[in-house]
Amino acid sequence: MAHALQGAVLGHPIGHSKSPVMHRSAYAELGLDYRYSAVDLEVPALAAFLEEVRADGNWYGLSVTMPLKNRAAELVDTLTPAARALGSVNTVVVTRTDDGGTHLLGDNTDVAGLVNALRHAGAPELPRAAVLGGGGTAVSAVAALAELGAPAIDIYVRNPDKAAATLEVARRLGVPASLLPYSGAAAALAGYGVVISTLPPHAPDALAADVAAAGAATAGHCLLDVAYDPWPSALAAAWERCGGTVVPGIEMLLYQGVEQVKLFAAAGGFADVAGRRAAGVLDVMCDALGLSRRPPHN
Repeated sequence: MAHALQGAVLGHPIGHSKSPVMHRSAYAELGLDYRYSAVDLEVPALAAFLEEVRADGNWYGLSVTMPLKNRAAELVDTLTPAARALGSVNTVVVTRTDDGGTHLLGDNTDVAGLVNALRHAGAPELPRAAVLGGGGTAVSAVAALAELGAPAIDIYVRNPDKAAATLEVARRLGVPASLLPYSGAAAALAGYGVVISTLPPHAPDALAADVAAAGAATAGHCLLDVAYDPWPSALAAAWERCGGTVVPGIEMLLYQGVEQVKLFAAAGGFADVAGRRAAGVLDVMCDALGLSRRPPHN
């Protein structure tokens, strides 16, 4: 390639993101001349940024984090079935069209990230399940729990009106879901086999204090907290003290990132390289994030 192709993670705030170190390690392992940066971007600026990507013609893809996921789904050219079902995009694959234009494909690898992180931790199948929060990441949590076979999902929210889209996703997926008041979560969480917190850092700190004070046994139950900075979160620490298994959000980051690397490599015409070196890519991504190495998921 004459010029390095460009990629980035977009979100606000973005300074804490570990996506750059993870992606750069993967592309170095693959021998690809791919750059990858972090761009602090709020929702009103996303449309203009995507137009710049189109005009530049030298991009392979974008990782999209909060609060941009729902808006990105509205702005790309086409959506994969998964992204369409969720109305949420965490991956934009950028390719050139035959007439020299740029095509933006919106995808969602968050569900695979959540499912693989929970399975790696030994989460129970067919779990009684709960989600904390009803925003953009909650739709992916609902889809992941549906894939794990949860017979029903309880969603704990402060503002039910903002969780309408999450309920709609559950309906489309055919899994019963109920909105419950966030104020009642502390007393109930220990009764779930899998809990996914989609709340931002520190948002559930008061809840964590209530969980710790209740002291209910959580042995055999998994909590995945998508927030990974700082770590451990207060909620994760409280859950672990009560005997439960904690899955850090950085595990989700790893597994969704593995899927993104495959998509981005394919966008540049390197799908065969990524396929041949999948195990090595997973190893270096684990190293970049300070995680133990593990066998790749199919």
